[in-house]
Amino acid sequence: MKYADMAVPSRALHLWRYTPWARIHPSKVEDVPDASGIRFNIVEGGELVEGAPRIVNAEDIGRVFLSELGGSAWTYESTSNADVVHLQAVASGHVAVGHLHLSLKHDVTVMLHLSGESDWTGLHITGEIGANARAGFGLVNELASNGKFLHCEDWVVNRDASLELAGLSIGGFRCKSDVRTHFTASGGALTQAISVHGSGQRHVDHHIEVHHDVPHTDSSLNIHAACDDQSHSIATGLLTIAEHANHCDAGQVFKNLLLSEKARAEAIPELEVLADEVAAAHGAASAPVNPDQLHYLMSRGLDEESAVALLVEGFMQDGFSSLDNQTLVDEMRTRLTVHLECELKR
Repeated sequence: MKYADMAVPSRALHLWRYTPWARIHPSKVEDVPDASGIRFNIVEGGELVEGAPRIVNAEDIGRVFLSELGGSAWTYESTSNADVVHLQAVASGHVAVGHLHLSLKHDVTVMLHLSGESDWTGLHITGEIGANARAGFGLVNELASNGKFLHCEDWVVNRDASLELAGLSIGGFRCKSDVRTHFTASGGALTQAISVHGSGQRHVDHHIEVHHDVPHTDSSLNIHAACDDQSHSIATGLLTIAEHANHCDAGQVFKNLLLSEKARAEAIPELEVLADEVAAAHGAASAPVNPDQLHYLMSRGLDEESAVALLVEGFMQDGFSSLDNQTLVDEMRTRLTVHLECELKR
């Protein structure tokens, strides 16, 4: 289906309830503006090949829109020679769009650092994890603080493969992410961890879908959001277990730390379980800074601002504790520490 033939999605859908399509579109909803390509550069670990498959779900307005905008398209295919891959992506101009396809057939960790001054950035990541591979992927969003960001990911996990996904959202003014993972065969596993830092009037919306279409697959989702000032974080999670997909173990947990009276955070877990012999769980919690923890730190000589900053860092760092991939954890925590130190100096 073409974008011009698609209706504006209803806000009754979880996907578009808190960030309606008109608010994330770069101009008028009926327009498909001219776009430049995101510049991808591989710093370490192999080569990029120009070109990538464009659409995974032709019924989703975000993916169709990114496809019709065009932009740049690249593919990375893993080799047995690279354990760690570092990619850089730079978005510039009014509208910048890019598509990155990852074919990961070996044990590898891929880190993508996204930056740039573009007014509107669109990024579509597609990936397939080969049978028996152990893969990790981390995305650090360090875009300029005044831009919009539309981000889609589509992952396929094959037999006896495992995928660890990490996300750090610290850039962009209004961000909409839609990340979907499908299991194609038994033995697959997904661990997903996201940390969000909200400041000013930043608006960050994550929609995560994990689809257990086959038996004997496992998944875990953890999202930590620390919101200050008038920022707003939204996390919606759709976890599905198909009929006869027995012996799956799946769960999702959302934690929000509210640092001001005007900060807001929504957490909406959703489970659709059609099989009987499964373990499926969800949880959500939102709270201000623990006064006992704050008192403890201040009694050890820290002023209030430094004590709160330390608690925020610990809370957000803990968002990656569910990951086993130490390379991924170290990279995400390092970038988070640098970001928070810069925020303190402002």
